[in-house]
Amino acid sequence: MQVVVTGGAGFIGGSLVHALIGGGSEVTIIDDLSTGSIDNVHPAAGFRRVDVTGPGLAGAVAAGRPEVVVHLAAQVSVPVSIVDPELDRRVNVEGTRAVAEAAVAAGARRVLFASSAAVYGDPAELPLTEESPTSPAVPYGHSKLAAEGVLAEVLRPAGVDFACLRFANVYGPRQKAEGEGGVVAQFASRMARHESPTIYGTGAQTRDFIFVADVVNACVLAAGFDGVLALPGATGPVYNISTGRATSVNTLAEGLRVAMRYPGAIDRADARPGDVEESVLSPEKAERVFGWRAVVELQTGLGGTAAWFTQQR
Repeated sequence: MQVVVTGGAGFIGGSLVHALIGGGSEVTIIDDLSTGSIDNVHPAAGFRRVDVTGPGLAGAVAAGRPEVVVHLAAQVSVPVSIVDPELDRRVNVEGTRAVAEAAVAAGARRVLFASSAAVYGDPAELPLTEESPTSPAVPYGHSKLAAEGVLAEVLRPAGVDFACLRFANVYGPRQKAEGEGGVVAQFASRMARHESPTIYGTGAQTRDFIFVADVVNACVLAAGFDGVLALPGATGPVYNISTGRATSVNTLAEGLRVAMRYPGAIDRADARPGDVEESVLSPEKAERVFGWRAVVELQTGLGGTAAWFTQQR
């Protein structure tokens, strides 16, 4: 396949590009390196340093001659979305519109969009399915949900197949710990430096933690799927990419303590505004439609993550 990956120098994008090239695809990366790293860029990939909201996007996408566009580039920090919701909307909504329009103009047959479990907000019942109500609790969730609507608005009339992949809490090697880098990365980074990680709230809050290799596999399978992903019906092109297993932050911290061989303390602080208490997503639709399911057990994933963070010391 000819694939364009926006955000291909990021944590998930870098791993995805490696997997696509390893499978024989030709890949063009579009990334402005605002949060990504040139170290994540595969040497066999084409690379264009372009902002998805900038004037050079359409030309960069067209140059990749894509059959498939995977749109991962985003503003992903919940705190930033609260402080600067206009920036969040500009990148996540208008950036997605620009990518979708560029994909149509370039003749792509499919677009995959990295959405988020944040679109659901506080769940009324668990596990969350694609038919569950969407009621985002923070601007980041609102922008991801609005971006899903933008994709449908642009791509359906053009006859381009698409899917919104609602990622659960992704973790793994190469994830950044700065800012809203993910609780696993934050904990692992501090433990590697023999500093105390901090649990906000009671730690009983649950998340659906999914290893990056499983997310990458979902993207690869969806990109190469022979059928139609934008199915008719209420849920249409929406797919949860998750394990279907709830893990408390306390359990996560103890598992990472074992993997990191960290003997120190774990600090506690007040809960943060906007944090959802419980979240677990059903992945059954993705398995039913394009044959994907998560296979990496939590402790295995934490072990691989711990090894990478330990090597960075």
